[in-house]
Amino acid sequence: QVQLVESGGGLVQAGGSLRLSCAASGRTFSNYVMGWFRQAPGKEREFVATISRLGGVIYYADSVKGRFTISRDNAKNTLYLQMNSLKPEDTAVYYCAADRSENYYYTTDIAEYDYWGQGTQVTVSS
Repeated sequence: QVQLVESGGGLVQAGGSLRLSCAASGRTFSNYVMGWFRQAPGKEREFVATISRLGGVIYYADSVKGRFTISRDNAKNTLYLQMNSLKPEDTAVYYCAADRSENYYYTTDIAEYDYWGQGTQVTVSS
């Protein structure tokens, strides 16, 4: 299995930027489809972005498209989420997740992800 640890969250003003990181350990990082999800208070966890094993295929939620960029460095076993033009509605706990399936390049389905980090809080003030 793989262990995931997120970092980089914090408090930022609207319009600002943050870069989240997700460090992976354990099995070979490049074997996993990776994703970012978020959960705001009182809401269900939702999909943010996903990236294929080698980074060539990427998909975003409409709410973050054009503002967020997902990337991965398989040599460093690390997943990233660059978040620009942040809005108060982006406030949430952000989670990275790993999917070991070999059946697709990426997935937005939260149920398909097998391993999760503990989350990092992102708060955007207005």
